Amino acid sequence: MSVGSELTGLTIAQARDLLDAKEFSAVELTQAHLERIERLEPALKCHIEITPDVALAQATAADRAIGDGDQSPLTGIPTSLKDVLCTVDSHTTAGSQILKGYRSAYDATVVSKLRSAGAVFVGKGNTDEFAMGSSTENSSFFPTHNPWDIDRVPGGSSGGPAAAVAAAEAMFGLGSDTGGSIRQPAGFCGVVGLKPTYGRVSRFGLIAFASSLDQIGPFTRTVEDAAIVLEAIAGHDSKDSTSSPRDVPSFRGSLRTDLKGVRIGVAEEYSVSGMEAGVETAVANAIEQLALLGAEIVPVSLPHTRYALSTYYITAPAEASANLARFDGVRFGHSVDAPTIKEMYERTRGEGFGSEVKRRIMLGTYALSSGYYDAYYVKAQKVRTLIKQDFDRAFEQVDVIVAPTSPTTAFRIGDRIDDPYQMYLADVFTIPANMAGIPGISVPGGFSNDMPVGLQFLGQSFDEATLLAVAHAYEQSQPWVTMTPALQ
Repeated sequence: MSVGSELTGLTIAQARDLLDAKEFSAVELTQAHLERIERLEPALKCHIEITPDVALAQATAADRAIGDGDQSPLTGIPTSLKDVLCTVDSHTTAGSQILKGYRSAYDATVVSKLRSAGAVFVGKGNTDEFAMGSSTENSSFFPTHNPWDIDRVPGGSSGGPAAAVAAAEAMFGLGSDTGGSIRQPAGFCGVVGLKPTYGRVSRFGLIAFASSLDQIGPFTRTVEDAAIVLEAIAGHDSKDSTSSPRDVPSFRGSLRTDLKGVRIGVAEEYSVSGMEAGVETAVANAIEQLALLGAEIVPVSLPHTRYALSTYYITAPAEASANLARFDGVRFGHSVDAPTIKEMYERTRGEGFGSEVKRRIMLGTYALSSGYYDAYYVKAQKVRTLIKQDFDRAFEQVDVIVAPTSPTTAFRIGDRIDDPYQMYLADVFTIPANMAGIPGISVPGGFSNDMPVGLQFLGQSFDEATLLAVAHAYEQSQPWVTMTPALQ
C-alpha cells in the first residue's frame, strides 16, 4: 500500500490490522499524517505545535515493537493531544500567552499511558485559553477552522484535536471536557467525542480549569476506536485522589449492532426554543432509527436541567478563580518585572491572560467573596445535587438518554465572539452531564445545511460500556461515519 490519503483515512482498528500484517510501517503511517498536517495546517490551524521529530522517533520505536510481536491496539497510531495536557517533549501552553514557551517537567498520566501503549504524538492541539470557550476562538495564538467549512468554528474548547481528527491529521485525539468541550466540537466537526464518567480517567497533569468538572476523553472516527482509546487511558491513578479504583472493563467487547431490550430516554427539557430546524429533524430521525434497531423509547423528565447553565457559570468560574491563582509570574510562565510584587502580579496576569479568562476569574472571585459565597456558590452546589438526582431517577427507568449535542451546527467565526451569552448557549445540552458527573458521547447524527449534526447519548455513572454499545449500534446503522470533509 502506498503512503498517502488511504493511510490517513483508516480507523485505529483498521490500521492495527494492517500494521500487524506489515502492509505498511508505523513510520510510513506517521509520515503520511505529517505530510497531511503540512498541507492542511495553513488553512485549518489545528495545532499550536507540531512535533515531527517526536512522532518519527516514536514511530521508529513502534516498528521495532511490532517486529518483536507487540500487537497493542495503539502501537504506532498517530494522535493529537490538546495543549492542556502536560508533555515533557513539547510545550504545554493551555492556549495562553502566560504559558507561552513553557515545558513541563512531567507527563500527564494519560500521556504516560499513551507512551506506554506505543502511540505517536504528532502535535499539541489548539484550545480556547485554559479550556475556557466554545469555539477555539479564545486561543491566544489563533482560531482553529472547521474542516467542513473553514469559515466556521470547530467548537471548543477542544477544537484543535477535534478538527485534526475530522481532517485526518491524526487518527485520534485527546481533549478535556468541563462543560461539553469534547462533545460539542465532536458534534461540530462530525467525529466521535467521549466524555467518560468523572473519575474514570486520571486528571493528573491536566492543567485544571474546574477541578470538580474536568474530565479527559478521546476524539475518534468511530465508536469502536473510542472504546479502544478509553481502555488505554482509563483506570485508577494514585496521583489523582478523585480517580476511581473501579476495574476497567473491555469496552470494545461490549459493542453490539442491535438495541433489543435497551430502553432509551427522551427528555422534553432537551427541546428548546431557538434550535436549528435541521438539528431538530436530524435528532427526530435518529430517535426513529433507534426504535427500528429494537430500542424502547421512553419519555423522561429532567426538571432541573433548565438551571444547569446558570449553575455551571457559578461553579466553573469559582473553581477557575482558585486554580488559576498559581499563574502569578513567580514559579513558571510569563513574568513582568515591576517595582513591587503586587504590581508584578497585576502586570503579569494582565498581559498573560486573555479577556475570556479574565471574565471568568472575576466572576468566580465575586461568587466566592465574603457575603456572596453562600448566596451563589453554596446555592449552586445545592442545585447541582438536584440535577444529579434528576438523572438518577431517570436512569431507574432507562439505560441511556438521547439528546442533541448542540442546538445548532457550527456557527461562523466571529459571529458570537462579542456575545458571551450566545456563546455559552452552545453548551446548553452538554453541561448537565458535567454537573452530574455522568458519561456522555457525541456521534455523527446527520447534516443540517451541509454541516454535521451531533447526536448525544448520556449514560449512568461508570457504565460507559452500555453508552458505547448504544452509540455503536446507531453509528453502524447510518452512513454518517463514512462521510468526510472534502478538503483539497
